[in-house]
Amino acid sequence: MARAATPAAARLLRAALLLLVLVAAGRRAAGAPVVTELRCQCLQTVQGIHLKNIQSVKMTPPGPHCGQTEVVATLKAGQEVCLNPEAPMVKKIINKMLNKDRSN
Repeated sequence: MARAATPAAARLLRAALLLLVLVAAGRRAAGAPVVTELRCQCLQTVQGIHLKNIQSVKMTPPGPHCGQTEVVATLKAGQEVCLNPEAPMVKKIINKMLNKDRSN
């Protein structure tokens, strides 16, 4: 003979179902990329730096995190420096780095 569920048992059942749905949704989203920064990384930029001091350059296009193009150079000493993407010297550095990547 089945008993009718009490209001407390019904609330517990609803809470358990909600938890189950949230866990399933969290597992589905687990593989999605997570944006770690929701703001511009470069608050100040330099006009240029000597090419021999640069290990790598990372260019980030404008997006929801930042409305401007950001150019971050990693120096051989390990420091990261933000470069002004509009500076003529930085444009030359970007072209040299892109041409270097194409030749490899």
